Amino acid sequence: MKIAVINETSSADKNKDIIAALEGRGHEIINVGMTKTGAKPELTYIHTGLLAGILLNLKKVDFVVGGCGTGQGYLNSVMQYPSVFCGLIQTPLDVWLFGQINGGNCISLALNFGYGWAGDINLKFIFDRLFELPEFGKGYPPHREESQQASRRMLEEISIATHKNLGDIITSLDDKVIKPVLNYPGVKELINIDSIEDEQLKQAFIKRL
Repeated sequence: MKIAVINETSSADKNKDIIAALEGRGHEIINVGMTKTGAKPELTYIHTGLLAGILLNLKKVDFVVGGCGTGQGYLNSVMQYPSVFCGLIQTPLDVWLFGQINGGNCISLALNFGYGWAGDINLKFIFDRLFELPEFGKGYPPHREESQQASRRMLEEISIATHKNLGDIITSLDDKVIKPVLNYPGVKELINIDSIEDEQLKQAFIKRL
């Protein structure tokens, strides 16, 4: 699995804890958010939500680990974009149920609120439970599996129907939202405009870059 870790400014100091908790699991980790406090341009949860939406919709990554101080701001930000299914995660049981029932592709962590003694250990336990799942979106409990899988498919259809397509989003966003994201170190290379097959989407990125 290709996983993007995208920290925003208030939780930049927790980046090292997230990376350490993900190590040794056999996944490709792309550390594309703020890796240290005070880096420029500064990415808030508004920017990291957009970046996650871009990477997931372009299929540059399979999963995004994000968050903010409480996890609430990033959750609301990232869910503004199509084909993003995010859960607010505070405990290992949260993430196990989210993966099992909702089959999402993004999690939002509370990285300041309640992040105290052994916070880094809690992250490790969260990822233990997330990546032990043999199948995302299988459903739980067993007698609800079929219904929950149907609901998950329906949610994908709703997301497409209720959002603009990514090209229109990239075209219409204000510079103060999109420029810090596109100008952040490593993002242009990760997006790789030449690899975008959808011509309308490719042109939208070209015009903004």
